Amino acid sequence: MAFLTDSHCHLTFEPLASQLSRILHNARGNAVGCMLCVSVNLEGLPLLLQVAQEHDEVYASVGVHPAEHAGEDPETARLVALADNPRVVAIGETGLDYYHPAVDAAQQQERFRRHIRAARECGKPLIVHTREAAADTLRILREENAQEVGGVMHCFTENWDTADAALDLGFYISFSGILTFRNADALRGVAERVPLERLLIETDSPYLAPVPFRGKTNEPAFVREVAGRLAALRALSLGEIAGITTGNFFRLFSTARMPEPDRTPVLT
Repeated sequence: MAFLTDSHCHLTFEPLASQLSRILHNARGNAVGCMLCVSVNLEGLPLLLQVAQEHDEVYASVGVHPAEHAGEDPETARLVALADNPRVVAIGETGLDYYHPAVDAAQQQERFRRHIRAARECGKPLIVHTREAAADTLRILREENAQEVGGVMHCFTENWDTADAALDLGFYISFSGILTFRNADALRGVAERVPLERLLIETDSPYLAPVPFRGKTNEPAFVREVAGRLAALRALSLGEIAGITTGNFFRLFSTARMPEPDRTPVLT
C-alpha cells in the first residue's frame, strides 16, 4: 500500500507554520505520509527541529541556503555537530544561486564546499539548490567528491545534460509543481528520461503551487498533483509513482525510518 512523500518543504515558513495542524491534516488526507522540512538558515533551526521531533512524519535537514545573506555562516564542524540528531537526515539546502546577488559567487562557493565536506563527514546526503549556476555546481560537487555521499538536485529546472551529469555523480532528481506549469515542456522532457530509481517529488512549499492551485499557498498535500503529472508522463499509475518515489526517498535518506503501516495514510 503506497503513500506519498514530499521530499522538500518549508513547514516553518509562514503561512504554513501558523496553520501547521491543518497543513499536516491535509497532507494525511492526501496520502502524504512523510515530509522533509528543509533548513535555510541556522536561526530557524530550533523551530524546525521542534516540528520534526513533535511529528513522526516530519524529518529535518541542517544547512544555510546559498542566497542567505544574514545570520550565521557555519563552518564544517558546526554543521556536523548540528546534524548529529536522529531527526536530521540531510545537509542542506546548499548549492549555488547566481540569480540572487545578495551573496557573491565566491562566498557561495566556499559555503557550498563546507556543506559538502560536512555531508561527507557525517555520512548524510546533500540537498542541492542550483539556479543559473549549473556548471559551477557540478564542478564543485566533483571537486569535493560529493559522489561519496550523494544527494538530490532539488526543484530541478535544468536541462537533460545537467541532470545526466548529476545522475553520474549518484544524485537523485526531484521535481516540483513546476512540472505542471504550461510552459514547462522542456522540463517534462527531462522528467521522462530520469531513471525511475532516481526520481523524487516535492512541493518546495509554501512556494510553487502546482496546477490547479497556482496563485495559492503551496502545501505538502499538493505533492499529489506533482505525482499525478509524473505518473502520466511515465505511463504509470499514481500508486506506482508514489511507491517508487517514496522508496527512493528512504533509500537516499537512509537514516529516516519508514513509518509503521498502521500509522501511514493509504493512497486511494
